[in-house]
Formats: sequence, structure tokens, C-alpha cells
Amino acid sequence: MATSLTSEFWKLFAVLLVVSMAVGFVLSAVFDALALRTQRRRAERRQADVGTAEAPRRPDRILVHQ
Repeated sequence: MATSLTSEFWKLFAVLLVVSMAVGFVLSAVFDALALRTQRRRAERRQADVGTAEAPRRPDRILVHQ
């Protein structure tokens, strides 16, 4: 018995294909935005850490030459 794919199948296939592509595009954009936001936050933290690390510090012990 040979079966053929009906026009209804191809219509549903096309709809599912377009919907899955749209969902993939939206998820890709969301994850890209989250990754960019994370990178920016890390960069801001690094800059803040560098600014505080440059403050002069007193040594715990003073070297005395004998």
C-alpha cells in the first residue's frame, strides 16, 4: 500500500516549521541579551575592583636592614 502525504499535512508542517523557527529566534535573542548583560556586569565589577586595588596600602611589616 502506497501512502502519500496530503495537502493538510504539508500545511501543518509549514505552520509548525514557521512556529519553531520563530521560537528559536526569540530564544536566541533572549539568551544573547542575557549573555551580554552578564558580560557587562562582570566588566563593571572588574573595573570597580581595579579602582579599589590601586589604593595605597601600608605594609604589615617594615623591613629593617641590619
